[in-house]
Amino acid sequence: MSDIAERKLSRFWTSTSAQHSLLEDALAVIAGSMLISLGVVLLSGGGLLTGGVVGVAFLLHYVTGVSFGLIFFLANLPFYYLALRRLGLAFTIKTFCAVGLTALLSEYLPHLIVLQNVHPVVAATFGGLTVAAGMLALFRHRASLGGFGILALYIQDRFGIRAGLTQLAFDCTVLFVSFFVAIPLIILCSVLGALVMNLVIAINHRNDRYIAM
Repeated sequence: MSDIAERKLSRFWTSTSAQHSLLEDALAVIAGSMLISLGVVLLSGGGLLTGGVVGVAFLLHYVTGVSFGLIFFLANLPFYYLALRRLGLAFTIKTFCAVGLTALLSEYLPHLIVLQNVHPVVAATFGGLTVAAGMLALFRHRASLGGFGILALYIQDRFGIRAGLTQLAFDCTVLFVSFFVAIPLIILCSVLGALVMNLVIAINHRNDRYIAM
């Protein structure tokens, strides 16, 4: 086996304290997308909205009836240019895969997991926590759920402002718009879900505590 082939194989399997292996990155993208999709099912089961591009996709889905997965995938397309220029090719590829897989799973998972009578508070807390866990898996492997998450990571890298706090500001903006399409209880529970999700991310994701790339 040539030296080049050995190095490529080593990069696929071998990880260090400062760098994930390609296999670890791939597994993290899959696991993160699965957790986020499950969180979306929980939020949707409670009739809730959320922030970010996911929230925008929810709003457009409720208003137009167009598939959530399709809207979510298309809404992320403009953000890949920023990701490629500012955060690199590897980040962009992993994010594209995460967005595509999340869109696909979010489209078909509700047919496999049918939830009935989900209390909005339960949907907000458990859904927000599950989405946050998935996003943490992506963030720690230099990927994101696209959209505002790309901006949040860029702002954290550029200005040192925690990604969770920036994401929360974006999410609150989206949730403010939802006042025009949902009842107060749903809005309040949606805000609770956004708070749970973004506080978990803000507390658990800091570059100075987790340095692997």
